[in-house]
Amino acid sequence: MLCILGALGEVTQIDGEGKQEVMKAFNKVIFVGKRATCREPMAMALLRNEPLWHPVEVESRGLVVLFPEPLNQKAEAVMISRGLNLPDYMSVQLESSDFAEDTLVLTFDQEIRGKVMELEGAQNVYVLTDVTGDELEIMDPYGGDVMSYGLCMETLANTIRKLAEVLNERSFFFDEEVTEEIEKES
Repeated sequence: MLCILGALGEVTQIDGEGKQEVMKAFNKVIFVGKRATCREPMAMALLRNEPLWHPVEVESRGLVVLFPEPLNQKAEAVMISRGLNLPDYMSVQLESSDFAEDTLVLTFDQEIRGKVMELEGAQNVYVLTDVTGDELEIMDPYGGDVMSYGLCMETLANTIRKLAEVLNERSFFFDEEVTEEIEKES
């Protein structure tokens, strides 16, 4: 298999039979949940600490952020125990302007993904565990005890490690329109 780096970080993968697929490159990843005070900032901090092959801006957003809120105290406690810190973190509302061709939007469950897809301009929206190949969605620890947050953090850490591999290999994201154009030209 041959991989060729092209414009805007796209990678063209050519298999042994000469078939070409163009894989998308994302320059921004946004984790989206209900409030953006628990799982979303935990995932953001974890991905920011993973080695990625090209610079990626990592953010978090909430679907229902009436006013900016700080990081949940229990989420902050488990993050600090892992050496992760988000000083001055405040939740931010997801807006239509957050969507772009080079932006990957990841939710933690199908319900939130469905709501995100209803927004104007929604594109490149996936459930995190669908991208990483994990069977179970990441549970929401909101309202639970610190142990629930710790379990969520451990699960997220493993899933985010897999996400970093997927982003580095670009093994999940194919630009179907470009791939179809290449096939027509062949």
